[in-house]
Amino acid sequence: MLKHGGNLRDAAKMFSRPLDDWLDLSTGINPHFYPAPVLAPNAWHRLPEYSDDLINAAQNFYGAPRMLAVAGSQAAIQAFPRLRSLSRVVVSAPSYAEHAYQWRQAGHNVSETRYQDLHDAVANADVVVLCNPNNPTGEVIAPAQLLQWAEQLAQRGGWLIVDEAFADTLPDISVAAHTQREGLIVLRSVGKFFGLAGIRLGFVAACNSLLERLANYLGPWTISGPAQQIALAALSDTGWQQDQRLLLQYEGERLRCLLMQQNWQCSGTDLFQWISDQHLQQQSEALFHFMAERGIWLRWFEAGVLRPHGVRFGLPANEAGWQRLQLACAEWTSRR
Repeated sequence: MLKHGGNLRDAAKMFSRPLDDWLDLSTGINPHFYPAPVLAPNAWHRLPEYSDDLINAAQNFYGAPRMLAVAGSQAAIQAFPRLRSLSRVVVSAPSYAEHAYQWRQAGHNVSETRYQDLHDAVANADVVVLCNPNNPTGEVIAPAQLLQWAEQLAQRGGWLIVDEAFADTLPDISVAAHTQREGLIVLRSVGKFFGLAGIRLGFVAACNSLLERLANYLGPWTISGPAQQIALAALSDTGWQQDQRLLLQYEGERLRCLLMQQNWQCSGTDLFQWISDQHLQQQSEALFHFMAERGIWLRWFEAGVLRPHGVRFGLPANEAGWQRLQLACAEWTSRR
């Protein structure tokens, strides 16, 4: 399996530091997670039934005409390559590594293309997959451009898959509202914005026929009853959502400014910032280890196709975490 952030037990073993003595910045998950409501007494007893209320809440929140709940967007990322005959697949790079990995695992002809080169790549692809905003660089493609590509691909039976896992604080970039058209697929994650990665829930927006195929492939009872109850509350809580958007915009800018104070060129979203090895004078791995030795766990990206080494910083959960990160950054800078 590929490596991902959030692997704090690995960090504890590697650096011999107790789990509760870590500042985990290795994911792009909102540290101010939604407060889960008290569950119904039979939540763990009954088989989880399909919930119209959950789907309606998701469609309202994401602005999509039709959605399917899945066990995290990862479930859809693994399933879609198995729903097509062998195809020419273009995946933006650098990007969330599971996309290219899963299409290759299913035997498709996969090539990776830089964001700025995607326009030319669409002409020779059956499927194009990208994150918007991108993970880990934060790059964004305008909705009008995405819809043009989707139409171009659909004319020959192709798909445009847009992973919008980090779009919740940028609703204007979403193309979920247009997913009634053939060939346009949007993935959304409850784990990032709501800070509920542990309930393993995401949603897919697409045309009815494709959602039916996906549902049949995934089978019954894919979303637990407790996950449905918690997500319904979170998706319906507009007051909490508005407050979090403002808070995350503030904290995202605070993180960017903190890193820029070290003369690091960074890019990202409201939930994370990315610094490539090139902007760290080829020292991203050294920075990763430096922070880990001080109990700060970052996400270090090894070099890959069209991707340099780099590190990604998530948001601290409280003021003590912010001060701990600031002191560590200042110490690193003073030693250079």
